[in-house]
Amino acid sequence: MELTLSIPALLFPAISLTMLAYNARYLAIAALIRQLHQKYQETESESIGLQVKKLNRRLTIIKNMQASAIASFLLAVITMALIYLQYSQFANIVFGISLLALMVSLVLSLIEVQISTKALAIQLKDME
Repeated sequence: MELTLSIPALLFPAISLTMLAYNARYLAIAALIRQLHQKYQETESESIGLQVKKLNRRLTIIKNMQASAIASFLLAVITMALIYLQYSQFANIVFGISLLALMVSLVLSLIEVQISTKALAIQLKDME
């Protein structure tokens, strides 16, 4: 199959929407950490301290998700430049790496969702 300019261009809207979703997650968790940090300073509750640590882990995962998505986006642009310059062999390799970076980002997203779901399940169990 011949790689054309339109193929890596198809990744642009997908990656952009993915990055928007990642950014929304980041902002929500950052706001929650700020709230919990304030409560922790007032009460010095050990459970709040543990929650902040777990949220910090999620922030690290989200940061890596964003970095992988950005790398995928950048590599898709480089692929298009290589196609334009008629370096098709390099373009194929770079595009493959771009797809791999996008897959890494999505796997990290799955891991972060699993952690988030477990945290919510623990909170719901406390309410029962």
